[in-house]
Amino acid sequence: MPSKNIHSFSGRRFPCQQCPLRALPAFRELAKTELAFVNTFKKGELAVEKGTAVLVEGSHSAHLYTVLSGWSFRYKLLSDGRRQILNYVMPGDLIGLQGSVMGEMQHSVEALSAMLLCVFEREQLPELYRKHPGLAYDITWLAAREERMLDENLLSVGRRSALERAAYLIAFIAARAKGVGLDTRRQVRIPITQQHVADTLGLSLVHTNKTLRKLTARGLIVWQEGGCEVVDAAKLQELAGWEGIGEDRRPLL
Repeated sequence: MPSKNIHSFSGRRFPCQQCPLRALPAFRELAKTELAFVNTFKKGELAVEKGTAVLVEGSHSAHLYTVLSGWSFRYKLLSDGRRQILNYVMPGDLIGLQGSVMGEMQHSVEALSAMLLCVFEREQLPELYRKHPGLAYDITWLAAREERMLDENLLSVGRRSALERAAYLIAFIAARAKGVGLDTRRQVRIPITQQHVADTLGLSLVHTNKTLRKLTARGLIVWQEGGCEVVDAAKLQELAGWEGIGEDRRPLL
């Protein structure tokens, strides 16, 4: 979708064979033929500014994207403007597949930070499915993974206490971020506001603030301008009663 905050590059900064994400242990290695196809499937890169609507609910998009760098979140809005954040998007994640399969987006995606996106044309998806069953399985795997994460998030919102919900959310985001190299000095800094947390957990902003202060008092997080710094992810996970992500190497388009 055209936007003054989205800028296309005239060339590629990162050919698929030189993708910096492929060196990370979180992602499985592609066969040479698969990598060659992905390189032709990719049509370019987009630079996205913080706050940009990358995809909008109800819109049709000719593209789908893999996040090369940066953070964003998926959300839905009620008619009165109330927002439910569904999940958070990080490097290696595929976005826009729903619009490619369903015809139009059923949710929106907004950038939490500056981002760089690899751009793919959805009209080439049939060729991918016909000629590269391994890559087709990868897309199915990514969709199933998203469903599993949503199941866990729904369980948290429905059954965990407010303190457990907040601990789970931050531990969950931190674990995913660490897997794709977003941790610094062995800690993860998450670029979210307390409003983002409230809109994810289904709590009021006041209740969210009180809950996050409890986690801060326990020495598990530090809330600073620009986001949340995770101090003790293991204790957050223990408080939430969450066993962790526990996934093997995953696909990367």
